[in-house]
Amino acid sequence: MKNISIMIKPASSLCNLRCEYCFYEDVSSKRTASSCGIMRQETVNKIIDNVFSCMNEKDRVSFVFQGGEPTLAGLPFFLHFTEEVEKKKGSVLVSYAIQTNGILLDESWCKFFKRNNFLVGISLDLLPEIHDRYRKDTNGNGTYERVNAARKVLESYGVEYNILSVLTDDLAKEPEKVWDYLCREDIGYTQFIPCLGKIEGEKKSCRLNPCSFAGFYSHLFFLWAKAFKAGKYRSIKLFDDLINLLAYGRQTACGITGRCHPQLVVEADGRVFPCDFYALDEYCIGNLACENVEDIYNRAAKSSFIMRDSADADVCIGCPYLRICHGGCLRMRKEVCGFDGENECGYRLFLDNCLPELQQIIHSILN
Repeated sequence: MKNISIMIKPASSLCNLRCEYCFYEDVSSKRTASSCGIMRQETVNKIIDNVFSCMNEKDRVSFVFQGGEPTLAGLPFFLHFTEEVEKKKGSVLVSYAIQTNGILLDESWCKFFKRNNFLVGISLDLLPEIHDRYRKDTNGNGTYERVNAARKVLESYGVEYNILSVLTDDLAKEPEKVWDYLCREDIGYTQFIPCLGKIEGEKKSCRLNPCSFAGFYSHLFFLWAKAFKAGKYRSIKLFDDLINLLAYGRQTACGITGRCHPQLVVEADGRVFPCDFYALDEYCIGNLACENVEDIYNRAAKSSFIMRDSADADVCIGCPYLRICHGGCLRMRKEVCGFDGENECGYRLFLDNCLPELQQIIHSILN
């Protein structure tokens, strides 16, 4: 049975915020056309046709909407999309997710998410002063209060959601405050994405560095482990990914072992890219408005981007964790693993500190 995930950017790189660290703004600025605008209804219909024409009974497909800011496409866009899927899906099992900054969310959006079982990712940097430092609107104002209010509306409608936080160098200095926030607000699921430097050019002042990565996750891990042992589970994605990898051999994060897995990232004009971090003209692998999903997926798996050699850095030589890392995600190597002239690998420092305790937890889970 097929199990396919398709990331769709219905509003391309358009956004109603001006976040200082936005990686997709950086990526899209390197393309011939930085934005493809809002996805047209005709494109939606062709994409849905080209997905379900290759699916069989009990296959699974997950549609994940990201941006830019996907809600800029408007609620009617999503109503049409889900209605078309209902017409075409047959016995295929369909799920939906969306990653949003939350600014436009209101009761109408939340009712729609609940009715269609959307998993909603809210981009929230947890600590108000740090969130407002980087996540500003087009007038230069902080957005924490508006985003947190949207989170509360999601809760009031029983919409399943998780938190996505950008791990800047200054947020990484506050692991206790972060943990206190997660506990106080009873946040069940959180993912931290390293604040990345630009693909090329100058470094960002808020960019994460390997030692900050290690310090943050090491401190957070022991707070998390203490709660875990007390029977209070709270999902932190990196810890979940490591447990899945070490306990079950499952790779639940692309690049966790240094190898890229083919993705289908669909821009608003239907063009497909094999990675969200590298949605660049030279890596385009087809157009889902013109070709079926199976052909494009097979092309993605054999693309030059996926098949390229993945060279280890000097910091990898003699590393005891090389077999489970190999430098990790290509796009995060400088910030996490020290592939930028750093003397230390943040991932190795973190595992040095936490792997013995993590292995005890894995043993308790398996038994």
